[in-house]
Amino acid sequence: MRLLERYLFRQLLVSVVWTTAALTGVAVLTSSLSALDLIVNQHQNALIFLEVTLLATPQVVAMILPLAMLIAGLMALNRLQTEQEIVICFAGGMSPWRVASPAIRVASLVAILVLALNLWVQPACFRELRAVIEAVRGDLAAVMINPGQFTHPAPGLTVYAQSLDQSGEIKNLFINKESPSGRSSTVMASEGRFAKRNGAPVLIMRGGSYQQLSQTGVLNTMSFDENVFDLRPFIAGRGPIRYRQSDRYLHELFFPDLRQSWDAENRNALLAEGHARLATPLYSLAFTALALAAVLGGSFSRIGYGRRIAMASAAALVVRVTGFVSAAASASHPWLNSLQYAAPLACFAICMLTVVRQHPARGAGEVPARLAVGGAA
Repeated sequence: MRLLERYLFRQLLVSVVWTTAALTGVAVLTSSLSALDLIVNQHQNALIFLEVTLLATPQVVAMILPLAMLIAGLMALNRLQTEQEIVICFAGGMSPWRVASPAIRVASLVAILVLALNLWVQPACFRELRAVIEAVRGDLAAVMINPGQFTHPAPGLTVYAQSLDQSGEIKNLFINKESPSGRSSTVMASEGRFAKRNGAPVLIMRGGSYQQLSQTGVLNTMSFDENVFDLRPFIAGRGPIRYRQSDRYLHELFFPDLRQSWDAENRNALLAEGHARLATPLYSLAFTALALAAVLGGSFSRIGYGRRIAMASAAALVVRVTGFVSAAASASHPWLNSLQYAAPLACFAICMLTVVRQHPARGAGEVPARLAVGGAA
């Protein structure tokens, strides 16, 4: 019996791994399209794009794994049943629970993996992702310089550069600055480079001229060998990084710092996110039970289980949508957080009751008869 259980466990596990890999590849490819903005508009290299994509992957995997359990379970169990391998297990004396137990063990492992991703991996990756995005936004060269085009990185500031090479050297730079009083000043330089002086970000320009129109209408012109343009007024006020719900660990969701105004105002939303992190792994068990009920919850069928599979897929959609609605509603009504657990647990209990109460003779009745015929022959 142990050998048959290990065989069923291996078949289901391999199916889950391949299904998860396929779905994750599609999801990551789709989500990475939004990260192309870092290369196209922010002038970042492919390594930054790859880093952002990889840091967002754990959340995608955590969302896909329960769905992968449903798809893999339906595919593997349907194949095992139509090829009468499960029928043989029943004929050999295995109970419905022992036939279903390998799938439950696989689902339990997946649930533990999803829980680990939700509680530790996702917050750590999202915090690093937030830091990378802030660093990209603070990349002055990407914000201010778009070679061959006029940019407006701040109100009253216009910047143009002919080229920006990989070393950070800027060629043929033009900067026009308008003050609130209406006075305009223009700086033109043959080359420039971003740097820091005394810890402050500056733009060092060489070989250029400075022009300013006075209030009397006189144009004042001055040439320079080197001019330092202070950039602090254009990057000030960003402040520290504020972590969102998805960036926080579980204890930060359940016990936020109520001294912070944002945390106090969004306490219920943080609480709903924390319960969603704990409830999501339960869908791996619920969807596996749905797959078991679809294939093992009725009599053996030679023509397949298309109708049952369709009903199981529809039930999974209803259960998952109920979870999403409960999570959204819990942000306003905390007492609804219990529904986030009730939906998958109720689905699991009902489906497993259907499987366990199924009599093995319904699926195994044809095997002894054929064996008897063969023996008589």
